[in-house]
Amino acid sequence: MLEKRRTKILALFLIFVFFISSGLGCRCTQKTEESLKPINLVYWRTQDSKDAFGEIISGWQALYPQVKINLQVIREEEYEQALLEAWAEDRGPDIFSIPNTWLGKYQSKILPLDFSQELNLLRKTVTGTIKKETRIVEEKKKAPSLRELRETFVETVPQNLVVDEQIYGLPLSLDVLSLYYNRDILNSAGIVNPPQTWQEFVNNVNLMTWQDTYGDFIQSGTALGAAENVDYLTDILSLLMMQNGTTMVNERNQAIFNQSLPDDSSYFPGQEALRFYTGFANPYQEGIYTWHEQMPNSQEAFIQGRVGFIFGYAKDLFTIKSRAPKLNFDIAPVPQISSSLKEVNYAHYWMETVSRKTNYPQEAWAFILYATKVQNARTFVERTKKPTAHRALIAEQLEDFDLAPFAKSVLTAQTWYQGKNYSLVEETFQEMVKDVLKGEKTIRQAVDYGAQKVNLTY
Repeated sequence: MLEKRRTKILALFLIFVFFISSGLGCRCTQKTEESLKPINLVYWRTQDSKDAFGEIISGWQALYPQVKINLQVIREEEYEQALLEAWAEDRGPDIFSIPNTWLGKYQSKILPLDFSQELNLLRKTVTGTIKKETRIVEEKKKAPSLRELRETFVETVPQNLVVDEQIYGLPLSLDVLSLYYNRDILNSAGIVNPPQTWQEFVNNVNLMTWQDTYGDFIQSGTALGAAENVDYLTDILSLLMMQNGTTMVNERNQAIFNQSLPDDSSYFPGQEALRFYTGFANPYQEGIYTWHEQMPNSQEAFIQGRVGFIFGYAKDLFTIKSRAPKLNFDIAPVPQISSSLKEVNYAHYWMETVSRKTNYPQEAWAFILYATKVQNARTFVERTKKPTAHRALIAEQLEDFDLAPFAKSVLTAQTWYQGKNYSLVEETFQEMVKDVLKGEKTIRQAVDYGAQKVNLTY
């Protein structure tokens, strides 16, 4: 009996020692203090100030003081060139941020995170209640699974950023194409609410468009139909195509937006979207003609109070408010084809990712996973006034006056893979529009040409 009791006490003691050394559920192993070497992670971004990351970085440093985050904010117009030059000279960042449309172009420069990967980080911990003891432990963190990504982020994020069971980046926020409207112009035209369908949109444009005796526009219902003076042409035309049922790319990521519907070989949704778009700049389209290539830039015309509707993102809000503080405008979700069809919106966002040339892949990916946690992403979007990419934050943003129109749309926002040269895609969409307006190509010829040219970027 005595031997059994001693054996039982010894077993309990060993279990107690195990839990103390293992960190109570944290998969940790103890290390010496000499192993805690300082690491400097260089992080490049654009658009946002360093203040937007103050709390995120300070929270990280409290957990991992040996891993310093050196954040550098570079002007957007200089950013891509700076990246290319830095990589060519082997002095590029460990972590960098790019638009989701650049993924194809920079995929070879990214070090993705496998779903099966485990990250190991060293951290100081203090244990004990009476006698404090500082220890160095090695934490083992598993990469998030596809299910966890889908439960955390809105639908388009895992669809775009997961390739061959590898995570190529994660977003802190997600912008959505939306409808900006001049309330005074709508009021004068007797329009009570912004349009919810494209048919309502066309009717509203007709009511708001004024021409003088020479046919020049005094006021335009919308800034659509042309190429070079319409901001976000590629996004707007992509939105129209996708809403109309167009499959933009196939399983091999080849552009097929020129093809017919799978169940109706006589209907080409991409062609009809281009026809609808160019109609707003076609003088022969009575009741819809409202814009042309000689008009000013779409956002500039809106700031001047000369146009009723434009399309833009949340990032445009600050520019419009600062340049036209007395402009009476508001924002609404983009129109849909019909209230009875599946809602489709268009997303644009920046992804945080890790350079293939980093010397610290474990720490770099661990920081991205930390920064894009819900509580940290909340801090970021609150400081930057950006729409959220996180499902858990949508309800909060629906209560925000400025962000509510965007938050309403994030769950149904989509985008598409645009190859390894997004600039060529933009150029191609402009060419499709110009060729149709000039009469140099039919609608079908323009869309066929567009798909063929986009495929040259793959």
